[in-house]
Amino acid sequence: MILSASRRTDIPCYYSEWFMNRIRAGYVLTRNPMNHAQLSRIPLSPDVVDCIVFWTKDAANMLSHLDELDERGYKYYFQFTLTPYGRDIERNLCLKSKIEDTFVVLSKRIGRERVVWRYDPIILNITLNIEYHKAQFVRMCDKLSSYTDTVTISFVDMYSKLKTNLIRPITEDEIAELAEFIGKTAKEHGIRAVACCEKYDLTKYGIGQSSCIDRERIEKVCGYLLDVNADKNQRDCCGCAESIDIGAYNTCPNGCVYCYANDRSSTTLRRHESHSPESEMLIGTVANGEKITDRKVKTNRTIEQENRI
Repeated sequence: MILSASRRTDIPCYYSEWFMNRIRAGYVLTRNPMNHAQLSRIPLSPDVVDCIVFWTKDAANMLSHLDELDERGYKYYFQFTLTPYGRDIERNLCLKSKIEDTFVVLSKRIGRERVVWRYDPIILNITLNIEYHKAQFVRMCDKLSSYTDTVTISFVDMYSKLKTNLIRPITEDEIAELAEFIGKTAKEHGIRAVACCEKYDLTKYGIGQSSCIDRERIEKVCGYLLDVNADKNQRDCCGCAESIDIGAYNTCPNGCVYCYANDRSSTTLRRHESHSPESEMLIGTVANGEKITDRKVKTNRTIEQENRI
């Protein structure tokens, strides 16, 4: 089993204590986001968890827990979103210079191949124009190139819920100009550039297709081959391997104006404030009469390839 923590919320930043409590307990309860009454108990033993994929915009609160994860035998890597936006776009994040320093500290601790940089999503407005992105991408590559081997990009999707004058649609010509620059700059810095679920073919700019939950990367982290299917619950263009996500929607206080998983309303803040690190699930408790189903999971391990992958 590959554990995703989490596409839906920033567990490393806001819920690291809860996460470690669930690791120690050996299981976690989750609600089906499409059926609130459907609860699952997911075992978290390292015998069945092949790899944990952490998704975060600030990993500082996880740093103190890495030794324990290692001692317990867990394998993991980070999808670390680091963009050049201020608090008008990502409202509740701390100073980006501090987060960049955390990125470096994390990479020095676990290795550059286990920290994937996400320059994602790329958004444009009057201030955040193409020249701004070019300058910031070069600056960030200069700082981060020794601490990551991959940068994942995407261009913001103007979905119906995204109604803000802080973001404008991006033209195809702008996508081409930025993609060409990013592909060239990343290559010059020794970083592989990939795109996440882009409808445009960016390969001619040196930008490959991303698999954020990446079987090949996980095999290298784990040291053995995996027999794992593609994730059918993601978008058609997604190249991710199948995983189980233990997060919950509308629980992330980051306040990013482009986020699809959180509505930035008082509901999200109330749900976050109701969280207990001691709870079996991220938000809420099990009500009387609710049925919990034990999720049957297993390792995806096939052939041991220690020291050969």
